[in-house]
Amino acid sequence: MTPGRRTPACPICGRPTDPAFRPFCSQRCADVDLGRWLNERYVIPDPEAPDEAPREPEPDA
Repeated sequence: MTPGRRTPACPICGRPTDPAFRPFCSQRCADVDLGRWLNERYVIPDPEAPDEAPREPEPDA
């Protein structure tokens, strides 16, 4: 490790990351993160303003 550089912490458990599983420390933590995405615990915000009414689909012509 280079002086002045810290090893980043795993975002799941906080342990130092392993280059083979970066940014995680292990396959287990990578799988936990994937499970959270698949179970929709993580979401990407919708770019539409929340006070806008949902648009109705256009009828087929």
